[in-house]
Amino acid sequence: MTSGEADVSRRRLTSGPGTLLVWLYGVMVVGAVSRSAVQISTEFDRAPLAYSLSAVAGVVYGFITYSLVRGGETARKAALVCCVVELLGVLTVGTWTLVEPSAFPDATVWSDFGIGYLFIPVLLPLSAIYWLRKGVPDGDAA
Repeated sequence: MTSGEADVSRRRLTSGPGTLLVWLYGVMVVGAVSRSAVQISTEFDRAPLAYSLSAVAGVVYGFITYSLVRGGETARKAALVCCVVELLGVLTVGTWTLVEPSAFPDATVWSDFGIGYLFIPVLLPLSAIYWLRKGVPDGDAA
């Protein structure tokens, strides 16, 4: 890949809808990390699973944000894998919180499929997966 092709690939991830994804993931990083940091430092014994899962969500959001900003084919693939993992996490935790609410005395970012965050935690990875798959070079799509 030439330098010009790398620049085009990098721009492609942060242009158009990619810019909105970077912004939304950045907001989610701040929300999830801030929330979990306060909860872990002040009341961890109340709901350790919920607070730990919120911290994991923040780390995942941070990695996806970094990958989108970094750009390039490797970063696109890494972000795509992370978005799939994120979606699986949202679906798993969302279902778990509905089936066994007693396991979560306090909400996580992904509780009830992200209801506390206007369902952004379930909509964001779907949007990002679509955007990242759309950027697959011709002939490389699975």
